[in-house]
Amino acid sequence: MSDALLNALAEALADLVTSIDTCDDDVLDPDTAVKWLETTAYLLDRLAPSDRRALSRLVGRAAGRQPEGAWRADLLRLPEGFGLDDDQHELYCDTVEQVVRRFVETVRDVDLAAPVPSCPGWTLADLVRHHGVTHRWTEHLVRTRACERVRSRDVPLALPGDPAAYPQWLAESAEAGLRTLRDVDPETPMWSHGADQRVRFFPRRLLFEAVVHLADAELALGIEPRIGAGTAADGIEEFLENLRHYSWIAEPVAALGEGSVRLTATDTGAAWTISFGHGTYAWTKSADEAAAGVEGTAGDLLLLVYGRHRVEDARFRVGGDRSVLDAWRAATAL
Repeated sequence: MSDALLNALAEALADLVTSIDTCDDDVLDPDTAVKWLETTAYLLDRLAPSDRRALSRLVGRAAGRQPEGAWRADLLRLPEGFGLDDDQHELYCDTVEQVVRRFVETVRDVDLAAPVPSCPGWTLADLVRHHGVTHRWTEHLVRTRACERVRSRDVPLALPGDPAAYPQWLAESAEAGLRTLRDVDPETPMWSHGADQRVRFFPRRLLFEAVVHLADAELALGIEPRIGAGTAADGIEEFLENLRHYSWIAEPVAALGEGSVRLTATDTGAAWTISFGHGTYAWTKSADEAAAGVEGTAGDLLLLVYGRHRVEDARFRVGGDRSVLDAWRAATAL
């Protein structure tokens, strides 16, 4: 999509929303106006954070093309009104808190010896322990401003002896980790195991650890995972951004022959095209031509990317060269 088209669409949206918001009651029924604005807010809320920030910038440029006055001022207030510029670090922390709470509630009163099919060889107790260790490890890294990798075995865990106490221990571990994350400037440089070598890397990483492992627990208990489209889209992008930094994935991907895979979210229209071959790897946030393609909801695609759903599931529509898709999925298996 060209910059000209993006700018035109953003300006049209800003003008339309501002017209609705500022319209006199005798011209537009207030209840209708509220309904339209709530629908717009819902759709924008489904965008990934990077898209929300991009839209905010486009709206700001549109406002800048207007002359000084009330109309320009109303346009400039639009990003704030829809939360497009909200503090992403704090939002990630808040969302991690919510997902971990759901995780704890899901596993608190169940048999923790039950197997987790999406994590072969694990029980629910193993899953809860693993996620709690991740929070304890992250808290230690951020609190000490680690400048190099620290092994989780070298971090105090305070792990209970009785697995029945694991859910409460997970809740306390997440609470301590989030408290530390909220107290630190997200722009602070430090070591991370991903692309972004700053504190702000960690709440985003923790979010998708929590989202995927909550899905693991739900699948083990016969519950269909429900992941918000915006969260799922951000999770797909987080995975693609950091893939080259995960040696256990990056090395198999580097060994792939030439190919490309397109993922298309049927609920939002978002798309990602991944290219690889002979030591190269790249991705774009676009629906480019690809050797193979998969269509499904953003939430289902996220769980496919993480190997929690099978591409053979009826929830997906697959096209193109299946061998290319199978090779990509084998290389990125977690």
